[in-house]
Amino acid sequence: MNETPRANRLHITIFGRRNAGKSSLFNALAGQNMAMVSDQPGTTTDPVYKSIEILPIGPCVLIDTAGLDDVGTLGEMRVTKSRALMDKTDLALMLLDPRYGSTHFEKSLADELKAREIPIIPVITKADLSIENASCPQNKITDITEQVNKVVGIAPIWVSSQTGEGIAALKQQIIEMAPNSMHNTPIVGDLLKPGSLCILVCPIDSAAPKGRLILPQVQTIRDILDHGSQALVVKETELSDALERLAEPPDLVITDSQVFKEINELLDPSIPLTSFSILFARYKGDLPKLLEGLTVLDTLYDGDKILIAEACTHHRQDDDIGTVKIPYLLKQYTGKKLDIQHCSGYEYPPDLAQYKLVIHCGACMLNRKEMLSRISRAHAAGVPITNYGLFLAHMQSILPRIIDIGKRSLV
Repeated sequence: MNETPRANRLHITIFGRRNAGKSSLFNALAGQNMAMVSDQPGTTTDPVYKSIEILPIGPCVLIDTAGLDDVGTLGEMRVTKSRALMDKTDLALMLLDPRYGSTHFEKSLADELKAREIPIIPVITKADLSIENASCPQNKITDITEQVNKVVGIAPIWVSSQTGEGIAALKQQIIEMAPNSMHNTPIVGDLLKPGSLCILVCPIDSAAPKGRLILPQVQTIRDILDHGSQALVVKETELSDALERLAEPPDLVITDSQVFKEINELLDPSIPLTSFSILFARYKGDLPKLLEGLTVLDTLYDGDKILIAEACTHHRQDDDIGTVKIPYLLKQYTGKKLDIQHCSGYEYPPDLAQYKLVIHCGACMLNRKEMLSRISRAHAAGVPITNYGLFLAHMQSILPRIIDIGKRSLV
């Protein structure tokens, strides 16, 4: 609980050619030798992650990538994996080797990042070697700087990962260009007035992790406390007793979506009720678009493909929500013989057009940028998308009550 989850950190990704100095800069910013460095092009094969703190931004994660100009069968796979990181990148460091300056390759990369609305900081590396070897006289430095400024729209920062030249200036630029909303998006705090009492219903079943709460529950508790409200945590079997002990009804009840029905029947209709999945739909994604995805459920036919997507991998239980409960409810609700497929972890199918619907998990292991990217990719393919909590609430005919909290916020 003391460490900020990676999904809640600003994602800073280093992109560029092979042997442009990406790993050296990664190590210089990280303050330790995390990534292998050599003169051999293509040394970095898989992304390297390092959690860091950049004040006053706060928690960040720095990502080193393979060169986007890699070649061959393996090289193409590395390039594909590096480009996939753009889906989760909040801020891009675009590295340029002074030997090449700004070419069509750099312009193409800048255009791709801009199309994805990713802020770019152009960085020219190996400043010490360029000047020392007289390979970059002042007139060439001026020319390259102007070229990059024209392509990216911002002047590049010249750095040396060996001497530290320019690193402080780069960090300052990161601070200035970091998205302002990165750490200001509340989970539920904006719906509460100070002093509100929230009851959190957290089932402890066979799928619950040993000795701890799951991440959305922990993050929601912290958000409630950060906004000057109170959190009372109970299992679904203890909720009735907890309500009887209170002098006044709670201001809000937040439940795990798998016990929607029991909690809905137990609570007086006057008590606002929602779920962790619903809160994360607005915190990590786009709630209106995820709500729209439910409308396709009444238009499905035999053989239609449904994708159930999870952001993490875990040991499957006999009553697993993604592989057992949701498929069962889908078939029961539609009465159709559906082709239900699954994906998990960071793998997300490139060809989404084959599906009639995507049902996604709460995305607690993804950063907001990646979840919004997944929603956007689904819509670009003409495929509706929803999430676990919305789907389960709809299956139990309590969706209007569950999403009503946004309309009747307690602020």
